[in-house]
Amino acid sequence: MDEQPETPITREPGTFPLEDDPVPAGLTNADSLVLVNTGNGKGKSSAAFGVMIRAVARDWNVAVVQFIKGSEWKVGEEKIGRQLGVTWHSLGGGFTWDSADQSHDIALAREAWTVAAELIAAGEHQLVILDELTYLCTWGWVPTADVVAAITGRPRHVNLVVTGRDAAQEIIDVADTVTEMREVKHAFQRGINAKRGIDY
Repeated sequence: MDEQPETPITREPGTFPLEDDPVPAGLTNADSLVLVNTGNGKGKSSAAFGVMIRAVARDWNVAVVQFIKGSEWKVGEEKIGRQLGVTWHSLGGGFTWDSADQSHDIALAREAWTVAAELIAAGEHQLVILDELTYLCTWGWVPTADVVAAITGRPRHVNLVVTGRDAAQEIIDVADTVTEMREVKHAFQRGINAKRGIDY
């Protein structure tokens, strides 16, 4: 049997295994980090709650402040978070399109921000998750400058995770890590409802 010539392996650019070490030289340790999960795709809060689990596993004190979801929401992450000893505040008024009184929602949002700012400043938690905070800034319910001041003035050991679409550039600028979730497709667009255990 005649030997067949080997067919060269071709790959798209950028698909080869890494050959160079991607770790930058001169790495240093930070006392704390600020993470922002933004974009129009799913997973912003889910990623934050993954960090929550990791922090609890390190015996950190963790707090969560939810700015849109209220106490009537029964979400899985809150249930497990409370079981793990996470300080949990669901202080929102729900989705804005369901609201009958937006002035009440704004008042709730500002009260929630006061709670969050006090939690950050107190320094009793190594991690504070500010879930869906970006919306309050985008809508003008809470001044972005106040949020930036709380972030930059936080105690040195307090790590923060901020989630929500359309993160203000000022918040992005003071963050250490910013991830943009991009929606490729979503079951909801095909008429499929949010699924307990997957979406909440």
